[in-house]
Amino acid sequence: TSAYSSPAKSLGDPGITPLSPSHIVKDSDADDAVEQLFLVVVAIDFGTTSSGYAYSFTKEPECIHVMRRWEGGDPGVSNQKTPTTILLTPERKFHSFGYAARDFYHDLDPAESKHWLYFEKFKMKLHTTGNLTMETDLTAANGKKVKALEIFAYALQFFKEQALKELSDQGGSDFENTEVRWVITVPAIWKQPAKQFMRQAAYKAGMASPENPEQLIIALEPEAASIYCRKLRLHQMIDLSSRAPVNGYSPSDTIGTGFTQAKEHIRRNRQSRTFLVENVIGEIWSELEEGSDRYIVVDSGGGTVDITVHQIRLPEGHLKELYKATGGPYGSLGVDYEFEKLLCKIFGEDFIEQFKIKRPAAWVDLMIAFESRKRAAAPDRTNPLNITLPFSFIDYYKKFRGHSVEHALRKSNVDFVKWSSQGMLRMSPDAMNALFKPTIDQIVQHLSDVFDKPEVTNVKFLFLVGGFAESPLLQQAVQSTFGSRCRVIIPQDVGLTILKGAVLFGLDPAVIKVRRSPLTYGVGVLNRFVEGKHPPEKLLIKDGTRWCTDVFDKFISADQSVALGETVTRSYTPAKPSQLVIVINIYSSEQDNVSFITEAGVKKCGTLRLDLTGTDASVPNRREIKTLMQFGDTEIKAMAIDVATSKSVKVGIDFLNY
Repeated sequence: TSAYSSPAKSLGDPGITPLSPSHIVKDSDADDAVEQLFLVVVAIDFGTTSSGYAYSFTKEPECIHVMRRWEGGDPGVSNQKTPTTILLTPERKFHSFGYAARDFYHDLDPAESKHWLYFEKFKMKLHTTGNLTMETDLTAANGKKVKALEIFAYALQFFKEQALKELSDQGGSDFENTEVRWVITVPAIWKQPAKQFMRQAAYKAGMASPENPEQLIIALEPEAASIYCRKLRLHQMIDLSSRAPVNGYSPSDTIGTGFTQAKEHIRRNRQSRTFLVENVIGEIWSELEEGSDRYIVVDSGGGTVDITVHQIRLPEGHLKELYKATGGPYGSLGVDYEFEKLLCKIFGEDFIEQFKIKRPAAWVDLMIAFESRKRAAAPDRTNPLNITLPFSFIDYYKKFRGHSVEHALRKSNVDFVKWSSQGMLRMSPDAMNALFKPTIDQIVQHLSDVFDKPEVTNVKFLFLVGGFAESPLLQQAVQSTFGSRCRVIIPQDVGLTILKGAVLFGLDPAVIKVRRSPLTYGVGVLNRFVEGKHPPEKLLIKDGTRWCTDVFDKFISADQSVALGETVTRSYTPAKPSQLVIVINIYSSEQDNVSFITEAGVKKCGTLRLDLTGTDASVPNRREIKTLMQFGDTEIKAMAIDVATSKSVKVGIDFLNY
């Protein structure tokens, strides 16, 4: 029995019953929409910890421009992205984003700052919220709640305005939003509601509209990375497994030094923010045997790690996804969390909780200081890492506990963290590495599970991308565990890989040809009741006919391959010939084998209402209603057609409003 009674019985739903065996059609003219011509593609990498944008003019697609340098960067953190932080005024109006938001918030008087609403690392909320809706809230640093949709829309609007301004400055005339195709990246492991949520936020920010959805593409982060990796030339990557000298480094250089040299090379060219992408497939791909060799992209960011397995189809280099994206919340935030646990162990959880609420700006400061030291952690490091404690931490602790921070450290028995006379926490390299261990272990474990899957054989390359891939500790762990099975490769400017790939995807969205469906989709139908086969509680007798209700008629199964633009068609007929309206409900589930729409985990995600009135009497008594679902894009569309009258209705699958 299910948690709720039969929907069909209770609604007395105007039911449908299958007419024909199912068939799949390759729809050649799947998109009747005229391809719009955009002058420029702008991609936004909306990250958990940092964000940025890049763009390319459709006339010169081989040039990718990464956004202007931002004011107010951090010591020890050089990149072209800005922190994903947002500040609203006490009246809840948008104030600033990124470094500007952080610095302004930090400079406010503590008495005043508690009225301002400061948000950071809020993207993870979309991953962790089970029942995401348009009403889901986010909590600011001061504990106040704001609708998540508003915050995301403000952030996207900020990027939209920044990008349009930069484009206008460059072109000398005002750039219109209509001339831009936007691409926003999201983790592949996000559930459908979260992906749809991003699209809704972008509509609210005015990037595109429900009437013109093609203007915005929601791209999957590891897919974007994968597209960029295909273009990599040998001098643009670091091969951790190569025993021969790469880029003129001899193998005796440790991973770390090869990496710093590569970084130096980027830093010198930093002012030239244009990257050239040659219109070729990079050399290493010539080693791949078409049809059998695979490669894995591990996208490790601030919040999540996304793992996808792709195959390349030469000569045009199309991608095919071989195994549905997996991963989890194993981003570098896990390291911050371990640091916070360490602070709780030393100073007491009660104090840390209070300090975060009472001195939110100083807490942000402390985490920034930790961030730059976190980036200095390396496997072969021998000297300790110093983390400056903000004055207000030391001061507030003394007030709170009545003794000094130094005393707490001595008393805590955490022997690898010492107090230095300059007012710093001095951590041994082992102590720092221990903070990374739980997160890195989870990533390695997850990767091992993926390698053990039967679909995942013949892996030639493993590309490590995303901000966390800059960590030598993660590089070493992946190399030492998987280096014997495949070549571990890191693109040089690894933090910008996704951004550049997303631009390439926006220029040519058809490059990904085959995806795996993350869910099973189907519609609710009535079947003729068969004694002994159907459960008795599903029996419904209508006009003398015995029906089995709530049957889940499957269109596509979870993890089935779907080609881009592939359409699945089914034909139905009204269960009752005299029906004047047809309601087709669309359902989804994470399970493969679903028999009834009442099973646990089955969710309604769309409704097609077809009005059959106003048709003449010559309609055949077995009326055919064709239902089509088009898959393959990150968005899914459904349509029902009354064959006799060619009346039709369309609907986009909706995971947020049911």
